Amino acid sequence: MKFISAGYGNMVSSDRVISVVGAETSPIKRLISDAKDAGRAIDVTCGKKTKAVIITDSDHVILSALPVEKLTARLNGTETDSDEDEA
Repeated sequence: MKFISAGYGNMVSSDRVISVVGAETSPIKRLISDAKDAGRAIDVTCGKKTKAVIITDSDHVILSALPVEKLTARLNGTETDSDEDEA
């Protein structure tokens, strides 16, 4: 099982990730709101602005302060998982 950094020392299993999407569109904002109401939202932003949303196969919604491009690079293995330049 491989883990990737979702930012600030928080890890996500790459095997469980279905998609990584931006957080600015209305449908994604509704998805986040619904997940919070259902207790399926996991906020790993450490108080920063949510830039990306990770959707898992267990219907959990993970809010990250890292940009979509950085997370997808980590999923693809083209970037290291260092937290030196978080958000």
